[in-house]
Amino acid sequence: MIPKLVLVHGSMSSAQQWADYPALLPEFDVVAIDLPGHGSKSGTPFTTEAALDAIAEAVDGAVPVVLAGHSLGAYLVGLFAGTRPHRLRGLVLMGATGNPRGRLAWTYRGFAGLTRRVDHSVLARLRGGVARLLGVRPELLPARPDYTTLPAIWESVMRDCPPSVLRSVGCPVLFINGQFDQMRADERRYLARVEGSALEIVPRASHFAPLTHAPEVAEAIRRFGL
Repeated sequence: MIPKLVLVHGSMSSAQQWADYPALLPEFDVVAIDLPGHGSKSGTPFTTEAALDAIAEAVDGAVPVVLAGHSLGAYLVGLFAGTRPHRLRGLVLMGATGNPRGRLAWTYRGFAGLTRRVDHSVLARLRGGVARLLGVRPELLPARPDYTTLPAIWESVMRDCPPSVLRSVGCPVLFINGQFDQMRADERRYLARVEGSALEIVPRASHFAPLTHAPEVAEAIRRFGL
């Protein structure tokens, strides 16, 4: 039976960020979902419970599932795996070894606060410029992300997704980080919390490794999930 790979995107992104992965991972039934407030669900208010329900809908069924997420998506799939009784073949967490209640929290809370005071077109241009500088293809990211959802998103992560939720995960866990990802801040602590977990570092990659280094990330998932 071909395993299912459920992919969950980061904040201000969408399922489109995984456009390259079905071709890169033909051994899997690749399913990329949109979280509330993003992509096809941009009109749906973001809440933790709504996000977990969206993940559950994609995971449900008798087929073995590898559940993978990037950034926001990684924190949410970690919470899902740690708190819901679904049986998973494996869990892949990309760009999510920074404690959302730790030293990086003020940065994301500050940026979320900016969305209430700065014109969103300015934020979109800034984000687009950074993405291009890091090598992200424009078609993988939405042109007009809804920044009004950002405060609720990161408050949700800080409130509901501490590292401790991973202690209850009952399947193998793979962490994937770009070499220069700022979320590596607490990498050792995360690895220590999940017994038997593995770590893959993508050389010369940033926090956007799943978008800029898709072949390398896909190969890491293949080795882990098959």
